[in-house]
Amino acid sequence: MAKDGSQSNPHDKKISAGNGSDRYFLEGPKSRSSETMMLFRIVAEFIRGFRRLHFIGPSVTVFGSARFKEDHPYYQLAREVGAALANLGFTVMTGGGPGIMEAANRGAKEAGGHSVGCNITLPHEQAPSPYLDKMVEFRYFFIRKVMLVKYSYAFVVLPGGVGTMDELFEALTLIQTRKIKNFPIVVMGKEYYYEMYDFLEEMVRQKTISPEDLDLLMLTDSVEEAMAHIEKHAVQKFELKRVPKPMRVLGEG
Repeated sequence: MAKDGSQSNPHDKKISAGNGSDRYFLEGPKSRSSETMMLFRIVAEFIRGFRRLHFIGPSVTVFGSARFKEDHPYYQLAREVGAALANLGFTVMTGGGPGIMEAANRGAKEAGGHSVGCNITLPHEQAPSPYLDKMVEFRYFFIRKVMLVKYSYAFVVLPGGVGTMDELFEALTLIQTRKIKNFPIVVMGKEYYYEMYDFLEEMVRQKTISPEDLDLLMLTDSVEEAMAHIEKHAVQKFELKRVPKPMRVLGEG
């Protein structure tokens, strides 16, 4: 209902919530030409992501909140995680923003490793991290999530919000349904994630997931324990692949 008491029309073109991009999707299917152009933009973004990330080598993606500042213990934990992953020989990949993402990228850089960010265009919170060797910016969340999964041998999930939950359960679902291999998922922050893990155990009790699904996650506060788990279930199990060399004649690298 409008502020003046009149009934608002749900199909009114003057939608006040969100930006123009939101309205585009809320208004439903468009003309064939408009839908075709959107498809081309999606395909072009996929191609650009594949080309930019093809040579980054075996990676581990670190998920976590953009809101933790440098003096927060979780920021420092993520920084240690980034350094430890770099020392294992992995490229550290994140969403490219501040907070946990910045900390993991920073740790990797400080340890002499490679640091990559898949940034998303947002009106707030998501300024690119200054600790990136390579950054790819995306308009669409679903394309960005494909990139964060495609090049990763493992996933480390630190405390985060709704976006982090989305990324965690996306990876968990893909592994549970065997759409991707059984790459390790390490969830760090026992106190933070205690109730989430308890709810997963309730799912087992209610038989909405299988008991072995809990084995897909490792919950820990220890960087050393996390790295040992990743080394066993990623490095030793799948082995690190040789990084293909970019061809400058094709504009790669």
